[in-house]
Amino acid sequence: MMEIHVVAAADSPEFARLCWALRSSPVVGLDAEWKPNRTVRLHHQDTVGGGESAPAADLPARSFPNVSLLQIACRVRRRPSDPVVGDSPVFLVDLLSVPLVALWGPLRDMFESSSVIKLGFRFKQDLVYLSSTFSANGCDLGFDRVEPFMDITSIYHHLKNPTMGKKHPKDTKSLAAICKEVLNVSLSKELQCSDWSRRPLSEQQILYAAADAYYLLEIFDVFQQKIIAEGKSQPSPPGQKFIATVIEKEIISESSSNKLFTECCESSDMLDDCLSNIVRRHGEKIMLKESDRKPRTSRRKEKKQSSGNAKHKEKLTCDGDWQGPPPWDVSFGGDGSPKFLCDVMIEGLAKHLRCVGIDAAIPFLRKPDPRQLLNQAYKEKRVLLTRDAKLLRYQYLVRNQVYKVKSSLKNDQLLEIIETFQLKISEEQLMSRCTKCNGNFIQKPLTIEEAIAASRGFQVIPDCLFDRNLEFWQCTDCKQLYWEGTQYRNAVQKFVAVCKLND
Repeated sequence: MMEIHVVAAADSPEFARLCWALRSSPVVGLDAEWKPNRTVRLHHQDTVGGGESAPAADLPARSFPNVSLLQIACRVRRRPSDPVVGDSPVFLVDLLSVPLVALWGPLRDMFESSSVIKLGFRFKQDLVYLSSTFSANGCDLGFDRVEPFMDITSIYHHLKNPTMGKKHPKDTKSLAAICKEVLNVSLSKELQCSDWSRRPLSEQQILYAAADAYYLLEIFDVFQQKIIAEGKSQPSPPGQKFIATVIEKEIISESSSNKLFTECCESSDMLDDCLSNIVRRHGEKIMLKESDRKPRTSRRKEKKQSSGNAKHKEKLTCDGDWQGPPPWDVSFGGDGSPKFLCDVMIEGLAKHLRCVGIDAAIPFLRKPDPRQLLNQAYKEKRVLLTRDAKLLRYQYLVRNQVYKVKSSLKNDQLLEIIETFQLKISEEQLMSRCTKCNGNFIQKPLTIEEAIAASRGFQVIPDCLFDRNLEFWQCTDCKQLYWEGTQYRNAVQKFVAVCKLND
């Protein structure tokens, strides 16, 4: 379980714990959040890769976003006299309330310390914005380097292909995808585009922000175990005999990351040797050039967009407001049944729409390009729902083909779609479509014998359910079985409230 400390003042106990943890942690995970800027797009030629940020339109930019929150997850090397803090505390530093002058020194020392491995996911953009934020608040030139640094993308590719070294493909996975594959943890990115400048932060925002930094440490621990295992399979140099000792203790278990670190910390020399070996073989660095400190825009794209807007006044506007009418409108040859296509950024909304009985598909391909998405929407007479502003700039968009979802939370997104498209939702519609594939259910429920036969070798259903006189329904497309149990009733109550059906 994560131990989260919110740091909101320089004279607080949490700030003192943060400074102590920065001095006592040989490995830290870093991330930053800022208010999404939906009107500018800043261009960088990143050597390590940009952070996960919301896409925006190509318009002139004057300044970088101000970072609102800095997340620092620490893998602490404990001593008996140290403060009572967990082995892996996560500090959420509120940069809107903590004096940046007080924080700049400890951060700079940590960024540049050769004895601290810094972890991040496409962290260069975060560092650019951090440097700009601190510089604008009287902290000299902000920050200019992070060294040694390890990108989680590089770690992931080493786990998949150890012979690749520091080079890795340009086609990289998201942090959520890496967490799912390496840790089997589902890391929701639903709040990525929420307003991080609003205070107080919600509980969901706090948990989201802490998880982004904490799981960097967990992924590094898997990587460290692999390095240790590789060292055991080869003759150990005199200074690395500790590797075999650690492995022989068989500390790879469900909580292996903390146990591994605790065992290693019994000898700081052994830990230093281990981490030094990792840095020597896999370490990188982020260096900011003078050109990185200046926001830039693509003049070619800016010119193309301005001319496109003048030439195509009847096309979809860049703010994504719905122009209508929808393609299912009967006056345009539709069947009157609302149908949507949710792109990969909001697949969770597709399941919510299905739960309230609305036809909501997802892309055929895992990584479709914009034209493929639009073609699918056009052929199936669907409205494409997206949060990707780049889709709105394609000149061949017609005004009733795509809608940009403004809300960031799934429940709010569902209500937004219902109100925007004036959808009529009734309680009878709830849970009337397959949430797995968007298919329809059979016309009448299965008998107990039919349900048992349908589930055999396909779906595990507890035997006790067959004795409760429940109704079993089957999807006509994927053959998934559903029944009206506790989860069904809870889901109905949830969507009655979300859709305001009792108002």
